[in-house]
Amino acid sequence: MSQLRNIMSLDSAMGLPLWRRPITLLFLMAFAMPIAFFTWYALLNNFVKEVASFDGADIGLLHTIREVPGFLAVGVIAVIIFVREQILGLVSLMLLGAATALTAQFPQLSGILLLTFLSSVGFHYYETVNQSLQLQWLPKDQAPQILGWLLAAGSAATFIVYFVIMVLWETLGLTYNIVFMVGGGLTCAIALFALLVYPQFEAPHPQIKRMVLRRRYWLYYALQFMSGARRQIFMVFAGFMMVEKFGFEVHEVVGLYLVNLVINMCVAPFLGKIVARFGERNALVFEYTGLVCVFLAYGGVYFFDWSFHVAAFLYVIDHMFFGLALAMKTYFQKIGDPGDIAPTAAVAFTINHIAAVFLPVLLGLLWLVSPAVVFLLAAAMAGVSLTLATMIPRHPQKGHETIFSRAVTAAAE
Repeated sequence: MSQLRNIMSLDSAMGLPLWRRPITLLFLMAFAMPIAFFTWYALLNNFVKEVASFDGADIGLLHTIREVPGFLAVGVIAVIIFVREQILGLVSLMLLGAATALTAQFPQLSGILLLTFLSSVGFHYYETVNQSLQLQWLPKDQAPQILGWLLAAGSAATFIVYFVIMVLWETLGLTYNIVFMVGGGLTCAIALFALLVYPQFEAPHPQIKRMVLRRRYWLYYALQFMSGARRQIFMVFAGFMMVEKFGFEVHEVVGLYLVNLVINMCVAPFLGKIVARFGERNALVFEYTGLVCVFLAYGGVYFFDWSFHVAAFLYVIDHMFFGLALAMKTYFQKIGDPGDIAPTAAVAFTINHIAAVFLPVLLGLLWLVSPAVVFLLAAAMAGVSLTLATMIPRHPQKGHETIFSRAVTAAAE
C-alpha cells in the first residue's frame, strides 16, 4: 500500500478496529517512551557515580547536554515540512531506544555525554510531536480526562520498568549493560511495530509549517519557560540528593520511584477530571502552591539535616504535583488556533528548555557550595509560576487568553 493510500482521516479511522485507532496509538506511544527513558533515568545517578565518578558539576553538565535538543525542538517545524508528524514521532522513539540500549557501552564522560545527547534528540522530538498529535486528535471536551489516562499509561510502563529492576537487580545480578539493552530495545521494537502497522492519521486542520509566535499566547510561553526552569531542579538534583546525601543503592532508588508510580497510576486519571472540573487556573495554582512548599522543605532537609524518610516523602509529593502540568496543554488547546498546534508545540518546547541549557551546569556548581540554596531557588521559581497561573481566566478561549484580555479588547474598541 502506498503512503498516500495509507493516509486516513480521523473520522474514517473510527471505523477501524479499536486497536488500530488514533487514540490507541497515542496510548501505545505513551507506554513505549517510558520504557527506554525511565530505564535510563532509574540507573543514571548510580551508573555515572560508580562508573565515571561524577560529582555535582558533572551531573549538571550532563543534564545541560541532555536539554540542548529540547532547546532546539523548534527544528521540528522544519522537519515536518518533509516528514509527517506521526512518522517523525515514531522514528524519534526508535532513536531514544537505540541510544539508551548503547549507554553502558561507552562508560567514559565523553561517551555518556554523546549518547545522552542522541537519546535526548529522540526524546524531545518525540515529546514535541506527541503533544501536537494529542491536541490535534483529542476532542476538547474529552482532552483533560484522556490526557490523565495517557499519563496513567506512561506511569504503568514506568512502574513495570522500576519493579523489574528493583526485584531482579540483585536477585539475578543484573548489569547496567543488560538493563539498558533490554529497556532501549523494547522501545525500539514497539515503535517499529507502530510504524509498520498503523495508518497515518490526518487531523481535520492542516498545521502551519513555519515558526508561529503570537502576542496573545504570551502567558502560555511564560508558563512554559518557568516550568522548564524549575523542572530542571527536580529532574537533576532531587534524585541525585538521594544518592549523594543518603547513599541510596540502585534498588533503593528504584523502590522510591515505584512508590511514585503506584500513586501516579491511581491519581493520574483523577488529575484530568480535576482539570476538567475546576479549570486550568485552579489546577495550576494548586500545583505551584504545593511545589513552593515542597522545594522549601527540600532546603530544610539540608538546613536541619532531616532524615531520608522526609526527603523520600517530599520526592513522592513533588512528582505527584507535576502531573497537573497537563493543564497547560488543555489551556493552549482552548486558546490556540487549530492550525497553530504543531508549530506552537515546537516553539513551546524550545521556550521550556531555554533555562534548561544553562541552569543545570550553573546550579551544579552552586550545588558544590550549598545544595539547600539550589532548592530555595526552585521555590522562588515555583512562586513566579504561581503568580502567572493566577492570570489564566476561569474559562479561557480565543480572545480571552488572560484575565486582562477582555479589558484590552474593550479599550481597543
